[in-house]
Amino acid sequence: MPDDLALTPHDALDEAQRLLDAGRPFHAHEVLESAWKAAPPVEREFWRGLAQLAVGLTHARRGNLAGAARLLARAADRIAPYAGQRPYGVPVPDLVRFGRDTADRLAHDAAVDLTVRLRADPGHATAAQ
Repeated sequence: MPDDLALTPHDALDEAQRLLDAGRPFHAHEVLESAWKAAPPVEREFWRGLAQLAVGLTHARRGNLAGAARLLARAADRIAPYAGQRPYGVPVPDLVRFGRDTADRLAHDAAVDLTVRLRADPGHATAAQ
């Protein structure tokens, strides 16, 4: 990702979802990290949590289950305070549940579906397990 990548929040979410769907969670992390760095202070922890969610998925895909579990739990904790807001159509409660449930399953070496949906807008599904 270019260092000067400048996407609107909605475009960043769409691009991150496209990359997640393509099996490229690290690249999705880069997009979300760019949004995090450009976000106003009140939204930074939200975007940081989304970036951590994507990098947690990266670790899971690479077999680092303990690292993935820690990052997914942290991601859930970071985005949980935004649950009442649904910023940019993000189903925060679903993502918090996904992060915590997936972290727990990974910590116990259970089989996990790493499919996640970042948006619940029309045309977008909610977090899938």
